[in-house]
Amino acid sequence: MILTSGLKNVFSAGLDLKEFHEPDPTRLAKFWSTLQETWIELYLTPFPTAAVINGHSPAGGCLLAMSCDYRVMVEPKYTIGLNETQLGIVAPKWFMDTMIAVIGQRNTEISLATGKMYTAQEALKIGLIDDSAPDRDSALAKGVDFLNRFKNISQWAFRSTKEMIRRPTVQWLLDNKNEDLEFIMDYMQSSRVQKSIGLYLQSLKK
Repeated sequence: MILTSGLKNVFSAGLDLKEFHEPDPTRLAKFWSTLQETWIELYLTPFPTAAVINGHSPAGGCLLAMSCDYRVMVEPKYTIGLNETQLGIVAPKWFMDTMIAVIGQRNTEISLATGKMYTAQEALKIGLIDDSAPDRDSALAKGVDFLNRFKNISQWAFRSTKEMIRRPTVQWLLDNKNEDLEFIMDYMQSSRVQKSIGLYLQSLKK
């Protein structure tokens, strides 16, 4: 599977922050539970996946890309990263765990603490992406080349290997879905977070 975008300058803008601003609790709970399940399904997909990052990829967009087996990014004007702290919020633990699995503990600490958005070359240097390309067509070709590597690989062997490697990263959320949901329900509805999200949404209107 190739995961890419039909938009001109955005791979994925991440989660819709309007869902978190003055939210309806029932809708917020469904929204977050759906996100949990979507990530687990994508992260443990039993076949090869390639993210062709053809636009900006902040926050949840970065999570989607990191959840694929291979990432190629169009350069030079697009950026990628978990930038939650710049919005006055904190990335969930399983976002953090996903990034640690890709770029390691120290790079993740720096990335999350500063909310840094990386250019393709910066992302390539720390291993956040695997390759870069000058345009979408070239990036798509590299994604296809990656998937073609598995033509002669046993599907069972691939699936089992990926499961064994990735299961530990997923296990925390599998064991703590309700606790994670309760944390988000309390955290996102707190006055401090609501103020931060409100100010950010107002800045977008300007």
